[in-house]
Amino acid sequence: MKLTILGCYAATPRTLTNPTSQVLEINSHVFLIDCGEGTQVELRRKKIKFSRIRHIFISHLHGDHVFGLIGLVSTFKMLGREAPLNIYGPKGIKEFITLQLKLSNSWTDYPLHFHELTSKNSEMVFEDEKISVRTIPLQHRVYCNGYLFEEKPGERKLILSKVMNYNIDVAYYRSIKKGKDVLLDDGTLIKNETITAPPKPTKSYAFCSDTRYDEAKISLLQNVTVLYHEATFLESHKHLAATTGHSTAIEAGMIAKKSNVDTLILGHFSTRYKDISLFKEEAETVFDAVMVADDGKVFDF
Repeated sequence: MKLTILGCYAATPRTLTNPTSQVLEINSHVFLIDCGEGTQVELRRKKIKFSRIRHIFISHLHGDHVFGLIGLVSTFKMLGREAPLNIYGPKGIKEFITLQLKLSNSWTDYPLHFHELTSKNSEMVFEDEKISVRTIPLQHRVYCNGYLFEEKPGERKLILSKVMNYNIDVAYYRSIKKGKDVLLDDGTLIKNETITAPPKPTKSYAFCSDTRYDEAKISLLQNVTVLYHEATFLESHKHLAATTGHSTAIEAGMIAKKSNVDTLILGHFSTRYKDISLFKEEAETVFDAVMVADDGKVFDF
């Protein structure tokens, strides 16, 4: 599981920082999460192939999370894209994009599928044989969702030396990998765990975009491998957090601790602060395993 931060600062772009956007590579998928201004430039800078992006997840319709999307959609057209593009986001995301395409006479030549979200409860928005993606309802000034990406367990691994001891026909190998026991011709039952090893542990990633401190999401975040949680403010500006629909570094740490996550990554920093290491210091007063995002930073788990 690999996470590339394209932008992790709040509000407006600056010469050296970008608003929210990131790429999650997990189990052969390449997911784009939020798409602030400058996203496609940073994708090129990090040498991430545009063609590998089939799914884009938008948390909410504030500009620092979505203003780069129309540019990216248009660039895909100019590059001759043919593969479908799926965009998940709040109701209104389709009108937000298609109106601009209409007025600029820039309709895409590739299929563009919108999945508009309205539920205030968690729901499955994408699933295949390898990955599932659920929404994480968040408390912001507008309708907003985070996203929970979870790997599905892989096949068990054959221990060939043990399989050979029982002279098991290769025709059974597929079902054995899927966890089935084997009944030999002489009536002997070979338990699956005696001839296989468990699959690699699964990983999970939770993206919590703009949100007030809200313990309602803790049940969804239990035991995730990595939690990215916004931390717009330090404690010195805690009074601004609730009114603007944001969190402090300590509040993000408290969510991580109560959710028993392995690792917390902080992001969405207000540009009023000159030293983002202060966010890590404050969060570590309540939770130990804290990392700090920054534009261009890559996390490999």
